[in-house]
Amino acid sequence: MKRWAKILIFIAIVPVAAVAALPLFVNANTFRPAIEKELASTLGRSVKVGDLSLSVFSGSMLSKDLSVADDPNFSATPFLTAKTLRIGVSLRALVFSHEVELRGFQIESPQINLIRAANGTWNFSSIGRRINASDKPVSGAPANAASGSSRSAVPAVPPFSVTLIEVENGRVAVTTLPAQDEPSVYEHVNVTARDFSFASQFPFELSANLPGDGALSVKGKLGPISGDDVATTPAEAKISLKHLDPVAAGFLNPDAGVSLVADVETHAVSDGKALTANGISELQNLKLRKGATPASKPIEIAYGLTHKLKENSGQIEDASIKLGDSAIHASGTYQPAESGIGDPLLNLKLSGENLPINELQQLMTAAAVRLPNGSVLKGGTLSLNLAVHGQAKALAIAGPMAFANTRLVGFDVGSKIHGIAALSGIKTGDTTEFERLRLNVRMTNAGVVAERIDAVISGMGELTGSGTVSPADQLDFNLILKGASAKGIGKVGVGLLSTLNGGTGGKSGVPIRITGTPDDPNITADVGGIFGRTTKSIFGKKN
Repeated sequence: MKRWAKILIFIAIVPVAAVAALPLFVNANTFRPAIEKELASTLGRSVKVGDLSLSVFSGSMLSKDLSVADDPNFSATPFLTAKTLRIGVSLRALVFSHEVELRGFQIESPQINLIRAANGTWNFSSIGRRINASDKPVSGAPANAASGSSRSAVPAVPPFSVTLIEVENGRVAVTTLPAQDEPSVYEHVNVTARDFSFASQFPFELSANLPGDGALSVKGKLGPISGDDVATTPAEAKISLKHLDPVAAGFLNPDAGVSLVADVETHAVSDGKALTANGISELQNLKLRKGATPASKPIEIAYGLTHKLKENSGQIEDASIKLGDSAIHASGTYQPAESGIGDPLLNLKLSGENLPINELQQLMTAAAVRLPNGSVLKGGTLSLNLAVHGQAKALAIAGPMAFANTRLVGFDVGSKIHGIAALSGIKTGDTTEFERLRLNVRMTNAGVVAERIDAVISGMGELTGSGTVSPADQLDFNLILKGASAKGIGKVGVGLLSTLNGGTGGKSGVPIRITGTPDDPNITADVGGIFGRTTKSIFGKKN
């Protein structure tokens, strides 16, 4: 029994020992030129692999260094560098045929440099084909740079496939030509592609950390790889963004005053020319203006858009913010900044019908809408139809707005009108009721212009006129009050003014001047002018 046990142990050990001894008889470095040549031919880039060692039990070769050259039309520095590369190989072919059959790659902690030219071409667009020195320069690139999408390049994809490609803990820096801002850096980038082939579709997964503690996760299918431009390869994917901070990520200029943190779920499909996306975004801590208080509750936006890849521009079919049984709808076009970093150019239409005022409080807070003495709007509805144009740091917003049956709680306009309310000691309360309030607005960095104001205030009358709010929040409004009633202003004063001004519904009305700030407005009636006009009509000019 002991003898048979020793024989069995010997039989088991011999193959293991033989396999373990393979590195002593196989010099992995002799295969390095062949590996570099095949990878260079596949990528259309110079590839340098460091000293190789054979790991028999993992069926791979290990290199302590890897360098992949960039498209020379973009940069002389490497496109990718890594300290560790594991190359999956067929041991049978290696040992018995002395040939290298590549089965997979595992790249650890690489540095990847992505560069985008002003014409939309990326430095990885030419991967898989050879670049000719006679190519024409890329728009926005240095004089000696050429486009990776030149027609003189060979568009055919290489006949290359492997079982697995993995990138672990990568660092990706995204820059532009010409260089404008600091690169956007994405850490802990992980990519897995299974059954990879240039000529067919394959599944992939991608994850990365975003600037500002955000996280990106993508899962989908990619391919076949475009032989003309890798960036236009067809794809379908589910994209998840958690805690996306557009300012920290460089998508929005911090000077614009807009800030938020978003969770995004999107389904995207690209045919190589256009990318269509539909999804839902939940916005937290939304601020739309400097000095605004962030919205205290999340705001949900459902959207659908189409992005043209070559033109790097998009069309928003509809983005809706649900407010009760109504919604604010946005549609139009956008154009990202040429550098890909900073504020996009927007050309949108913003509309909504009968939006509940109570549901709008979140957006009013985020937009730094300031009402007198800390008052608030309650009840009623808002309808709007606004045009939005420009970049976030210099938006122009213009169009009509109409409030209906809403109350300004905490501030009574009638009792605050100096020169009228003083004629009577009667206080009317702390609420102003608007049967309607219509106006045309234009909001820019130069301030707010309000025109064609038409308001009917319950118990007070009709206000018409126009005015402005300066960037320093200084009010300058000139209005006319007609049809004033005793309820709104005071029994003694309004009766006298109504008589002197031609009765309720008189043609001239009471001039109202509003100055001060939105927090503390100063409202004054030109009582002296009314008395002057009235006495002239009764007693003559001399009196």
